[in-house]
Amino acid sequence: MHTLDLTIVGLYFAFTLGVGLWVSRHQRSATDYFLGARDLPSWAILLSIVATETSALTVISIPGIGARGDLTFLQLTVGYLIGRIAVARWLLPGYFRGDQETAYARLESRFGVGTRRLTSLIFLVSRFLGDAVRVFASAIPLALITGWSVSTAIVVMGVVTMIYTWFGGFKAVVWTDVLQLSVYLAGGVGALLIAWNLAGGASEALGLARAAGKLRLLELEPSLTTPYTLLSGIVGGALLSAASHGADHLIVQRLLATRSLGDARVALIGSGVMVMLQFTLFLLVGSAIWAAGLAPADTPSDQLFPAFVVNHLPAGLAGLVIAGILAAAMGTHSSAINSLASSATHDLYASWTGRRDPQHLLKVGRLISAVWALALIGGALLFHATAGGGQTPVVVLALSIASVTYGPLLGTYFLAGRWPRARGRDVVGAVGVTVAVMLVVIFARRIATASGLEWLEPVGRLAWPWYVPLGTLLAVGTGMLLSYLPDRAPSPSPPVDGP
Repeated sequence: MHTLDLTIVGLYFAFTLGVGLWVSRHQRSATDYFLGARDLPSWAILLSIVATETSALTVISIPGIGARGDLTFLQLTVGYLIGRIAVARWLLPGYFRGDQETAYARLESRFGVGTRRLTSLIFLVSRFLGDAVRVFASAIPLALITGWSVSTAIVVMGVVTMIYTWFGGFKAVVWTDVLQLSVYLAGGVGALLIAWNLAGGASEALGLARAAGKLRLLELEPSLTTPYTLLSGIVGGALLSAASHGADHLIVQRLLATRSLGDARVALIGSGVMVMLQFTLFLLVGSAIWAAGLAPADTPSDQLFPAFVVNHLPAGLAGLVIAGILAAAMGTHSSAINSLASSATHDLYASWTGRRDPQHLLKVGRLISAVWALALIGGALLFHATAGGGQTPVVVLALSIASVTYGPLLGTYFLAGRWPRARGRDVVGAVGVTVAVMLVVIFARRIATASGLEWLEPVGRLAWPWYVPLGTLLAVGTGMLLSYLPDRAPSPSPPVDGP
């Protein structure tokens, strides 16, 4: 790699560390550390949401989907926008009543502290697994450009992210997110222009892609086994977005850090529009790489874009794109560390110990941040050792993992807001049943192969966008049924707002 490219990457690492140290000067309490003193502008939160949810998986995997397939992935973004609008309308107002520190504090008043702890644990486990995959995926391009092993890249990137997150807290996360989003979008635009040039120009590249069906946008035929159809995009995308942006503390934490409910709504809905544009950009990058003849069939889809960057971008631009990939990776990684620590500190530690002094929780929160940072590094290393190198896009793998628990989490909020009979033990039972069933559904093919239960094989064909709708339906249905068990009485507590 050219010296200029390495210099750009090195300067980016140094700058992010500097941001963390600079922001840490004004931290006095856990609210400062985990919510930025609730004084962040809506535009910064909007950009932070986009940077966090798309991460390096967008930069790495989405071009691979564009090169191997078409634009039907964009149908999911229609559902994403619908889901955000629903969250902004029905769920967000409840988060701005009182002084809630996490996404799960509101469930305590409805179902009790046990349910709050359970939903927090679900978040912690699913977020840890999903982000371990993301950290692994993000280390691939760093390994390619430096010649390091993927394991070394995981450790280096994880340690740098841990340092600035530990010092700077949530404000450092948000402001570096803003920088990171700008960097990788600029790199994406540059990569698209270069790929079009290598393919003979934009019109030539788009013409080849159109002739091959790679610009197809809609799949109108409904199917439970085809991943990207209009119906699965609207239904699955809407419920996935409702769960990730209304019940997942990673995003809710950002919304709680805004100055008002109105600002939170602007940030949330605006992020949905921007995600559409961002996915379009990186899918077109993939189709342009294919049109240029740079997508050999024997190369894993998640390596197509990093290989294109290293081998075909000019000095300087390659460094910018690599810095952008690292920016996206570190943005999501730092967000995961901070949100995991926030939930563990407030939902578990403070709940169990009764210690709620802001200065004490600040110290505890920083310690827990370091623990989660090291755990994510270890999880990424484990994933690399056991599951790396497949043709399944990492973005799909990460979303599949999240979908195991997103359905139960969203179902909990439905029960809280729309089913007065439900009590804490009904929710706990519904969550347990749903998680168990969803694990069987997702791993049905492997279970069928290993155990000879051939009747399970068709279950494994269910396309991943339907995981959250299925999980939500199971959680709501099970919770309703459990509420009718003998000796049950309607809950005296008023329902909280739900979707």
